[in-house]
Amino acid sequence: MNENSNVPSIEPMMLYMGRRAREGAAALAHASTEAKNAALMLMAERLEKDATKILEANAQDLDAARSKGRDAAFLDRLTLTGPAIASMAKGLREIAALPDPVGQVMDRWTRPNGLEISRIRVPLGVVGIIYESRPNVTADAAGLCLKSGNAAVLRSGSESFLTSLVIANALSEALVAAGLPEAAIQLVPTVDRAAVGFMLGGLGGAIDVIVPRGGKDLVGRVQAEARLPVFAHLEGVCHVYVHGDADLDMAKKIVLNAKMRRTGVCGAAETLLVDRAAAPSHLAPLVKLLIEAGCEVRGDAAAQGADARVKPASDDDWPKEYLDAIMAVKVVDGLDEAIAHIGRYGSQHTDAIVTEDRKAAEEFLARVDSAIVLHNASTQFADGGEFGMGGEIGIATGRFHARGPVGVEQLTIFKYAVRGQGQTRP
Repeated sequence: MNENSNVPSIEPMMLYMGRRAREGAAALAHASTEAKNAALMLMAERLEKDATKILEANAQDLDAARSKGRDAAFLDRLTLTGPAIASMAKGLREIAALPDPVGQVMDRWTRPNGLEISRIRVPLGVVGIIYESRPNVTADAAGLCLKSGNAAVLRSGSESFLTSLVIANALSEALVAAGLPEAAIQLVPTVDRAAVGFMLGGLGGAIDVIVPRGGKDLVGRVQAEARLPVFAHLEGVCHVYVHGDADLDMAKKIVLNAKMRRTGVCGAAETLLVDRAAAPSHLAPLVKLLIEAGCEVRGDAAAQGADARVKPASDDDWPKEYLDAIMAVKVVDGLDEAIAHIGRYGSQHTDAIVTEDRKAAEEFLARVDSAIVLHNASTQFADGGEFGMGGEIGIATGRFHARGPVGVEQLTIFKYAVRGQGQTRP
């Protein structure tokens, strides 16, 4: 493992991986649902069997990350536990239980000339996933790609490499045991940063789409340099808007969970907007709740007036993705100003409204242009598993092909099958 670029020696290896992935994708595209599901079940069993080895590798990765001075949010994303491994296995079993999207007829119609046209789901091909500190992505991405008939080329970050390697080896062994091609799931066996560049170039045309999972620097580089389609979001600047007709107890429960359940995930709320109509009764209790839960609050003048412990917010706080126990708080004049604030400072990821006014809720859901919008629910539900997808490769916030959690359906495209009886075009 060499963290320094060594392009001449790494290029043949990366191109070879690409060729093998393309071969694996060709085989998976026509694999039976039964074979894919059997492999997923074996993958889950193998993760559980190898749990001790996975945790030992994770402990080494954590020690190395601490020695490099990584912050608490990074370490939280890197950490695996016994329950986390059990959750990974559970996710694979849930993916196995999903309907197979490959071969689904999305639509069918007959033209006046008798041609029968069908639109049918097919795999994307080879999916390249570049991720940093979340070793669980190894299993989630591999499982989703397998179920959707795609080969996966996985490139983990250096800090999660040992953990990801043990996980990937377990998954590969299960693939082989199920009679599917080992090359369908490959982990790049080096932390050399040149590997990322080769993947962004497509590995000689082998990769069809790139999915980055990581910080702003990684995702920005991928979007700037990739010569193939990208499913990505730059940041999760998520908001909770407490409307004038919000129930206080519900608002307290949702705001606390949205911010503090896990502060380092992309669905964590970063900004709390409180309607001026609700501020007299709701603002102080909400701020107090956050501070007493260990959250630093940075607020506007109204928020500072509600609690002396609130620090003044600067202009840099409103578009900030903290990924930490910090929250910006602002009082807004009604629904229109809340939506305008989200439109200006948000990242089109996930935003929520808390209100008993259904008309206001429906207007919020319709007008806020984010991949996920919620009414009376925590932003931390921004997760493919919580959507019933068995997991996700990521949350896409763009407008190309997929938006929101990228699950098995989003990892397919379609083709047209046209059936005739000898028709020719005049």
